[in-house]
Parts: sequence; C-alpha cells; structure tokens
Amino acid sequence: MNEETMKIPQATAKRLPLYYRFIKNLHASGKQRVSSAELSEAVKVDSATIRRDFSYFGALGKKGYGYNVNYLLSFFSKTLDQDELTKVALIGVGNLGTAFLNYNFLKNNNTKIAMAFEVDPDKVGQHMSDVPIYHMDELEERLLAEEVTAVILTVPAGVAQQITDRLEKTDVKGILNFTPARLTVPPSVRVHHIDLAVELQSLIYFLKNYDSPDTENSQD
Repeated sequence: MNEETMKIPQATAKRLPLYYRFIKNLHASGKQRVSSAELSEAVKVDSATIRRDFSYFGALGKKGYGYNVNYLLSFFSKTLDQDELTKVALIGVGNLGTAFLNYNFLKNNNTKIAMAFEVDPDKVGQHMSDVPIYHMDELEERLLAEEVTAVILTVPAGVAQQITDRLEKTDVKGILNFTPARLTVPPSVRVHHIDLAVELQSLIYFLKNYDSPDTENSQD
C-alpha cells in the first residue's frame, strides 16, 4: 500500500481490499458503473461509510452518476500495489499452515506464498502445492535472499516470540499472526493478530447479547 493510503484511517484501509475484490468482479462481468448503494449491498458496508472512505482519495465518482468501474479498478489496483507480485512466507506447516499452502491465495494473483518453514523432518525438503518447505535453520537466509517482507505465522504459541525475534534480522515488515501469543515487535514492524478462538467467542457473545448485528462491524 502506498504512502497516500497510509494517511487514511485504519478502518478505511482494512476495507479497501473488500472494495477491490467486488470491483474486480464487476469489471469481469462487463459492468461499466456502480452506485454506492450497489456497493453497499454487495460488501455489506453502509453507503455513507463507502462515500466517506472514497472521499479520502478525492473525487472518485459523480453525484447522480455513481462510480466508473474501470477507473475504480485501476485506482484500487494501484493503491493496493496490485501491479506487483508480493511474496509471502509461511512459518509453520501444521494443519492450519497446510490449509494456507493448499489455498495459496488462488483468487489473488498478486499475492502468493513463495516458501514455507518447518522443523518436522518428514516435511522439510518437500513441496506442498508447489511451495518448497525449508528447515527453520534457513529462515533468515531464505527470507533475505527472496526479499520477503511479510510472513504468516502458524506455529505453536510457545515459540512465536522467539521466531518473531529472528525476523528482525530480515526485511520482514508485516506479520499475520495466527497464534494466541501477543508479539513484541519494533515500531517498524506491523502485526495483525488473528486468534480464531477469540473471534468465535466474540461472535457467540454478540449472538447472545444483541438482537440484530451491526452491518459494518460484522465485516471486521
């Protein structure tokens, strides 16, 4: 994501890939323009929020006309750096890691898992979905050689911080953390924590305590 998008609110930044995915589908179907109401119905974000999000980038549409799909596709592609392939590394090839390798962002041709790391001797040296699996001893060397800047962490919580500390010796600036551990990183590194157990507990709480879900919050 370029410097322009870094100045916008984080909540808006997190919605941009959602908009981009829908706009790509519109473009593929041949649709030429779309209204904020149509976007709202598709991505389940209210129209006012969409208009506010888009306003951070200037005049992306015209009142009464809507948004030009081709222009939006080009704009968001550039904004989200979709013109370049982003290589990601997977650390930990357990059940969840294996699922990631099998999926490997097939619907997003601009992001791919380029390599994986493990300590299990039965997996090291193998390929899974064409992704090579290296031993953890090679972590720093391989990440530096391939200029990887983002990793997916799916290791046991007890070793998560130790591995994260090793990443300081590489070019990694982003960690998608699927472990329960809350990682300590330098200011230059961004961590997104995704704890599936916590998310499930949160969902159950809202189901039991709220009559109707908030549309925008249900997409977080």
